[in-house]
Amino acid sequence: MTKQEFLDKCIEFSVKINKLRKYLRETQHEYNNFDQIQRSGTSIGANYSEACDAESRADFVYKLGIAQKEARETIYWLKVLYGSELISKGKYDELMNDVQELYKIIAASIISTKNNPEK
Repeated sequence: MTKQEFLDKCIEFSVKINKLRKYLRETQHEYNNFDQIQRSGTSIGANYSEACDAESRADFVYKLGIAQKEARETIYWLKVLYGSELISKGKYDELMNDVQELYKIIAASIISTKNNPEK
């Protein structure tokens, strides 16, 4: 997968998260943590985009690490939303599959970069 293809996946996921937040705000007025999942979910791609322009390998790994942490936080919030019965099983499964795929690709990129000798 190219960098652009992965960035496109991140953007697609961010759009889904924004739509989820909009849906939640329209249907669940009493719940107030919608912004948390939007921040973490959209930050994955933003940090990956920054990593693509990293100044060094260490900077690249650092920024990917932030993207990985944001993906982990998004997984947490999806579990909270589903456990609170604020999203359907289908929506939970869809978003969870997406974010876990992003997480795994980022983790593999970090490991690959750390294990490859400097070029």
